[in-house]
Amino acid sequence: MTTPVLPAIDTIFGCDVFSRQVMRQRLPKEVFKSLVRTIDHGEPLDPKAADVVAATMKDWAIEHGATHFTHWFQPLTGLTAEKHDSLAAPDGQGGVIYNFSGSDLVQGEPDASSFPSGGIRATFEARGYTAWDPTSPAFLVRGAVGVVTLCIPTAFVSWTGEALDTKIPLLRSMEALSKQAMRILRLFGTDQGVSRVYTTVGPEQEYFVVDRELYYRRPDLLICERTLFGARPPKGQQLEDHYFGTIPARVLAFMADAERELYQVGVPVKTRHNEVAPGQYEIAPLFEMSQVASDHQMVLMETLRRVATRHGLHVLMHEKPFAGVNGSGKHNNWSMSTDTGVNLLDPQDDTHTNSQFLVFLCAVIRAVDLHADLLRASIASAGNDHRLGANEAPPAIISIFLGSMLSDILAQVEKGAPRRTLRGGTLNLGATTLPQLPRHSGDRNRTSPFAFTGNKFEFRAVGSAQTIAWPNTVLNVIVAESLDVLATDLERVAGKNPTPQRLQAAVVAVLKKLIKEHKRVIFDGDGYSAEWHKEAARRGLPNLTDSVAAFPALSARKNVDLFRKYGVLSKSEVDSRAHIAVEKYVKQLSIEAETMITMARTQILPAALVYQERVARALTAIEGAGVKSADQLMQLREYVALVGRFRDAVVALEQVAAHTDDDTAAHAAHMQKKVRPAMAKVREYADQLETQISAEVWPLPTYRELLFLK
Repeated sequence: MTTPVLPAIDTIFGCDVFSRQVMRQRLPKEVFKSLVRTIDHGEPLDPKAADVVAATMKDWAIEHGATHFTHWFQPLTGLTAEKHDSLAAPDGQGGVIYNFSGSDLVQGEPDASSFPSGGIRATFEARGYTAWDPTSPAFLVRGAVGVVTLCIPTAFVSWTGEALDTKIPLLRSMEALSKQAMRILRLFGTDQGVSRVYTTVGPEQEYFVVDRELYYRRPDLLICERTLFGARPPKGQQLEDHYFGTIPARVLAFMADAERELYQVGVPVKTRHNEVAPGQYEIAPLFEMSQVASDHQMVLMETLRRVATRHGLHVLMHEKPFAGVNGSGKHNNWSMSTDTGVNLLDPQDDTHTNSQFLVFLCAVIRAVDLHADLLRASIASAGNDHRLGANEAPPAIISIFLGSMLSDILAQVEKGAPRRTLRGGTLNLGATTLPQLPRHSGDRNRTSPFAFTGNKFEFRAVGSAQTIAWPNTVLNVIVAESLDVLATDLERVAGKNPTPQRLQAAVVAVLKKLIKEHKRVIFDGDGYSAEWHKEAARRGLPNLTDSVAAFPALSARKNVDLFRKYGVLSKSEVDSRAHIAVEKYVKQLSIEAETMITMARTQILPAALVYQERVARALTAIEGAGVKSADQLMQLREYVALVGRFRDAVVALEQVAAHTDDDTAAHAAHMQKKVRPAMAKVREYADQLETQISAEVWPLPTYRELLFLK
């Protein structure tokens, strides 16, 4: 039997995308140029072009097997949404006609009351609109055999005009940053031919893979996407033999299948590998413009889940599906680039002479320092609380790692003028057959939540299950504000059309002051250490250890004013997101608590009693044979006591989980302070029982079975 050969990537990449290449080939020249001006330069969409684009898109989709179309959008659920409409309609003569107009393309009308709105839409106020986003290409999704759907990326807005999704604020934040970044470029005279500055993102998706049959036998995984019970297996990740290890054949087959589908819809997948924990993996695409990267990230997650099913597997995106092994994140590699392809965070060789780069770098430093609370809130969730702050993920303290070279240059700026750039040199490996390797001028820091990694910043605190749109919206707007301040300061000191010498002097003066005020956020050491926590407190850096502590930042006056000033979110839109975040936290923990109680009462406790009866019968038989059994009797008594403690813990959880409060913030605090500790106590006793109850009696697949695929 021969192994089938997968098609070459270049033959399938983007074949299911209504791409720029497809549009160039199929659209009239003037319509194509008009659409490109909208996509690349932010010009308003020409309504006249919509009908032509719609007709062309319809023909292309039908040729590829599509029968339906959907306005594909990202509501505030953290997931995607779609309503499918047929491309065909009755022709009045007993047949059908394919019809897809410009109005069908541009605008849809979903029910806005059935999505989270944070009070913007009451239940009886149902109307909402989806609006075509031409900056993100339409694509085809191939589901079951013969089912092909045209997916049109859209924004989602209420009847009263408020953003009800993650796409609109992201696009607004990108425009805000572009406007301020262009001011910096004009000062340096590097704006020739540049019309916009984009933010770019390359997200690294971590996930676990489990056998689908075992997944369905775990109610906690099925409902909560994480194990609420589970004793640690003898072998986890202690031997450090999983990271970059050989990918199991079954998983590799699934990966290859998923990557093929991702290539077809234009997702530029680059990397796959084993992660640190057993059963944990990573997939990472190349960087793209933020709004496209955000869409592609949602497509990637949906594709992984769908394809895994075909292979008898299930993908877990939760930040902490298994206790005792590393959780999953989604490292967010962020940068800024001109529409001419210049990376504004590329330090280049003689970095100390690259004043423009230093301005953009310092803008990010200032932004992160002043708005660390908002960055922390942007990644707050019940799932991420299990991960942040542990020695497996960035600490909850938001700090910046720059590395030796950049830290040295900023120290020079603070003292006067930068005069040198540290060089990395080469590494001699000691064997003549091995090449000498170029050595970077600085090390990497895996403990930093916000690390500079060569020509970008890696925001490592983003959770694996969340959309990247919201943290990138926050990142864009806080950097836009800092660029605004820096541009204003430079214009004030140097003038709007300064000479190179006058501009350089102004840069040094402005950055010297900025570094002195905001260098507290720069930390190149071990973020996991207790010493850093003490040092961070001395520096006055916020340490928002859990989501309940982080949520208030969303509604803080300074942050509401920030969003409003740069046209990213109105006060009502900010308030809605703050409300949704807290409400979702409460609902998630409530679901977990109820699931835990149900599993404890209907699965674990009955199994514990069955085993208790079995042991008691065995003890009676031993005593009946005239054999002394003091040890066995003591063991039984200890076991019965453990079962009793477990039962009492379940009752205690039931009591605290029954709490209600009209004040969602107070309810969230109760869940964090009372319900989570009660759940931890139930789990503690259940996991002890698992180690004592025989395997044929224990009702749940174990960590050994789940983490080590057959």
